[in-house]
Amino acid sequence: MAVAESAGPRNIFVVGLDDFHLAQLRQLPGAAQYAFHPLFTREALKCGDRFPVPELLEEGSRCLREFAGRVDAVVGYWDFPVSTVLPLLRRPLDLPGPSLEAVLKCEHKYWSRVEQSRVVPAHVPQFCAVDPFAANPLETVTLAFPFWLKPVRSVLSYLGFLIENADAFDKAIAATRAGIRRFGDPFNRVLALAEVPQEIASVDGNHCIAESLISAGRQCTLEGYACRGEVRIYGAVDSLREGSAGSSFSRYEYPSTLPASVQHRMAEIAARVIRQVGYDDAPFNIEFFWEEDGDRIWLLEINCRISKSHAPLFQMVDGCYHHQVMIDLALGRQPAMPHREGRFGCAAKFMLRRHEDARVVRVPTDEEIAAIEADIPGVVIQVEISEGTRLSQLRYQDSYSYEVAVVFVGAADHAELEDRYQQVLARLPLEFAAVEAPAYGRPT
Repeated sequence: MAVAESAGPRNIFVVGLDDFHLAQLRQLPGAAQYAFHPLFTREALKCGDRFPVPELLEEGSRCLREFAGRVDAVVGYWDFPVSTVLPLLRRPLDLPGPSLEAVLKCEHKYWSRVEQSRVVPAHVPQFCAVDPFAANPLETVTLAFPFWLKPVRSVLSYLGFLIENADAFDKAIAATRAGIRRFGDPFNRVLALAEVPQEIASVDGNHCIAESLISAGRQCTLEGYACRGEVRIYGAVDSLREGSAGSSFSRYEYPSTLPASVQHRMAEIAARVIRQVGYDDAPFNIEFFWEEDGDRIWLLEINCRISKSHAPLFQMVDGCYHHQVMIDLALGRQPAMPHREGRFGCAAKFMLRRHEDARVVRVPTDEEIAAIEADIPGVVIQVEISEGTRLSQLRYQDSYSYEVAVVFVGAADHAELEDRYQQVLARLPLEFAAVEAPAYGRPT
């Protein structure tokens, strides 16, 4: 559905607007014709003790309804709760976008696996639902060790565990019981507003999914969109983990170096699944795993948004932040995304991590960061911590490491990417002090 053009700037409400991404939005082609309005800030949505889903639905809807001008689009680039509630905010205004049910068929990990297995069963690992609050959850697991255990709704691998034996399972269940309701309870508020099949309704947001392991290989994310029933892929980004069997991501690199034939097969699988769930008029990204030895492709998960982590990579290589895709679709237009018109041949997001708890003693000043960025071409630095912070108190980390900074780098080739990153590390003043014991236990 196209939105009629109106005189004056297009009023675009951004759910969870923050300064870093506002600067990117203002660099989009035609941005002078857009007026970006915050609908809640990132801090209000992500930094509190709970996710404000009721406020998003009630106050957010009222803000849109009472806006003096025309609301031309409502967008967001964050994961839960933003991606999940966007359909509910758009629906009363008759704005383009997927249905709530289509979004949930992607974001509810168990429901998504059920839908995927109906159209691409050869690319889906074995899986089963697990109630962590059952008297003996392990009895309900139909998979052999080892397997992954994760909530049906989470972000950034939060409460995701590699389970190798019963003892590891018990420790993971204890941590899951303590933390799952932070996502599960607000997710259930949204589930209650959707038409959910009975087989799925019994697996609510406070459940987990267990999935069989996939052999070693290479991970890749396709960025794409559905527009008026047509599914298109506009970029593929490689995801590299630490070491040969690391559980934490070390970097994202664009463009992907996977064979073109493998990327094409991934795109075909993505299109079948997106059509199966009825997702339309919005961006998405789908994570895949290529088992190189057996030439097998596995579908990992679907996200109903652009990846904000990939946005600077697209700007460096293609010449435009892929927020362009999000805005075009929200305005009812066919996306116009450039290709290979950027300054660099490749780009990466490096994630600087620590694997032991510590207290932050020193972080770089804004002036020190600016000096490094000025001296090393194609570098953008974001420090995720502040002095005095204890790493184990950071929110939404994966179960095996702490992300303390990210470094975006553009370069002519992959060797130069690594060289520039090492130059940044040599100059980045981050200091930590050891602590006696973690603030809370982490199952391993």
